[in-house]
Parts: sequence; structure tokens; C-alpha cells
Amino acid sequence: MTVPAQPKIYHIVHVDRLSSIIADGFLWCDAEIVRRAPSGTTIGMSSIKERRLNELTLTSHPELHVGDCVPFYFCPRSIMLYLLYQGNHPELTYLGGQGPIIHMEADLHESVAWAAGNQQRWAFTLSNAGARYFEDRRDLAQLGEVNWDAVQATDWQRCKDGKQAEFLMERSFPWHLVSRIGVHSLAVYQRVVNTLPADGHRPPVEIRPDWYY
Repeated sequence: MTVPAQPKIYHIVHVDRLSSIIADGFLWCDAEIVRRAPSGTTIGMSSIKERRLNELTLTSHPELHVGDCVPFYFCPRSIMLYLLYQGNHPELTYLGGQGPIIHMEADLHESVAWAAGNQQRWAFTLSNAGARYFEDRRDLAQLGEVNWDAVQATDWQRCKDGKQAEFLMERSFPWHLVSRIGVHSLAVYQRVVNTLPADGHRPPVEIRPDWYY
């Protein structure tokens, strides 16, 4: 598969974190979340978060830890979401399932352009940036190195590494670049719509069962 003409990126959060994101105007990296302790549920695996915060750095920006960046996947329905859906991994700290998890979608090129204009570094990886070994790039001309077939695969057992390619934005990601929110159910849809500001940025919200397991 060739590189999509307009690649999208996806960040997943618990719906109860949305109000603090809107209030701050940014999604925060794990390092900032530890420092700020915003309201809302933290999802993911503590050991991997710890590794991303303290051990793993980017080749393209050697002084930047993975945990200093806001992470995105290149697809919805990620492997991480599957682990949340299963809810039986011993390292999971959140066990509430996929239902309350929302997808925030943004445009890759718009995000990189914003970063360039705001002196924020970014990179993308060819596999899971929480693994001990991964490759990263900081040139969009190298997007063809991402395994886009794996990224789009629904049966990903044989292409887990490529499926987990990530886009990483240093420190923070602006709320106004979120172009769409995908949710699992009508109940979560209503909760998101009620949380969005009356007179601020209101990205469209869609019930997207195809983005879930």
C-alpha cells in the first residue's frame, strides 16, 4: 500500500479526560501528565510508560525521551485498544474496557506544519515506540518506510510491529488540531457532545463501531 494522500493520526483517551484537555487547550505527554496530574483516568501499562519516560529516546532527537512526546497511531482500532478491550493483561492499570475510550483524529500534515511554526519537535516510528528497539524518522519524505498494509490491517497477528507505528509530538498537542472524535456508543457520544465547549473548538463526533473491537 502506498502512503495515503492525507494520513490521519489517532490518540486514545478515557472520556473523563476530555474536559481537562479542553480546559488546557492541549493533549499532554506522559511527562507532563505526571507533573500536572490532570483530572481523568490514565490508561495504559505502567511499566511501558515508565520505560518511555526514563529509558527510551529518539534517534532523530537523542535528548528527547518517548515519554516527552504525545503519542498517536496511524489508525484507529489499535493493538493497545485491543488490550484494553480484553482487560486481562497483568500490567494494565485500567480495567474499564474499550467502551469509555474515545479516539481523537487529526491530520498528519497539519500537525507537522503546526509543530514547525511553534518550535516543537516531532518524529514518527516504524513500530511500537514502547519497545526496546524501534526506528524513528523526522522527514515526511520517509513515510513510505511505514508498513501501511500493516497499519490498515484488521487481522494483525502477523504484522504487530508495523501496526504499532507511531507519530510523536514533543510535549503537547493543541486541542484545536483535533478534527474528529470517534466513540463506541450513543451514551459516550452524548457525554462527549455535552463536554464540548459551547463557543470554542467543537470537532464533529461520530459513533464509529468500526474503530472498536
